[in-house]
Amino acid sequence: MFAVHFKTGTIMPNHLSGVQLLTERYPTHEHYPYNLPLFSETKSLSFSTPVTLFVGENGSGKSTLLEAIATACGIYIWRTGSNSRYRYNKYEASLHRYVKVEWVNGSVPGSFFGAQIFKDFAAILDEWASTDPAQLELFGGKSLITQSHGQSLMSFFRSRYKLEGLYLLDEPETALSPSTQLELLQLISENAKAGHAQFIVATHSPILLACPGATIYSFDKMPVSNVKYEDTEHFKVYRDFLNNRNKYI
Repeated sequence: MFAVHFKTGTIMPNHLSGVQLLTERYPTHEHYPYNLPLFSETKSLSFSTPVTLFVGENGSGKSTLLEAIATACGIYIWRTGSNSRYRYNKYEASLHRYVKVEWVNGSVPGSFFGAQIFKDFAAILDEWASTDPAQLELFGGKSLITQSHGQSLMSFFRSRYKLEGLYLLDEPETALSPSTQLELLQLISENAKAGHAQFIVATHSPILLACPGATIYSFDKMPVSNVKYEDTEHFKVYRDFLNNRNKYI
């Protein structure tokens, strides 16, 4: 499957062309995450553009699917350890086994970003740098934990996304100001145009959703379907609020 470069019209391949959900092989349909409508009513997703955006309400399953895709692609998700849970769900971490990934020209390296996971990674990187300071040069030359959260995120994004790979981001706007979200939008767009990076992003940000040429998948209706930017609930809510904020206050 091929993608058209933003604005240039140049045809080039994505790294990942799509995923299939092997619903007939699920170990259960009664336990999370398999009991979410997403995982019974959506059979596959196609990634035909360099940037794909997942949008939908909390609990719709977009972040769960994003992590499963990352794991199925062999992308390591940095975590410092597991926390105690009130009730253990043996099915919770198994979804990736039922996600079939479809590469264009073989697998590529990449990374998964999530706000809490990034904190764990930043701490691990600092431990590495205590014995090998050169490790920091790969991520902007400064300790990520000594910068503000927004600064450390952008330092990581600038350094990582200039490399060839598949990049999955889970709500990266969480700690970013609107102006920094614009900066991230530009960074994603530029690296996608360059042809080496492919992005799949779960977001609530109407700024990131405005990425030119991106495919937007809505998780608010089943099966998951492609929607236009102006038809997303997030765009409508922000537009209506900014046009008539007194109505909501």
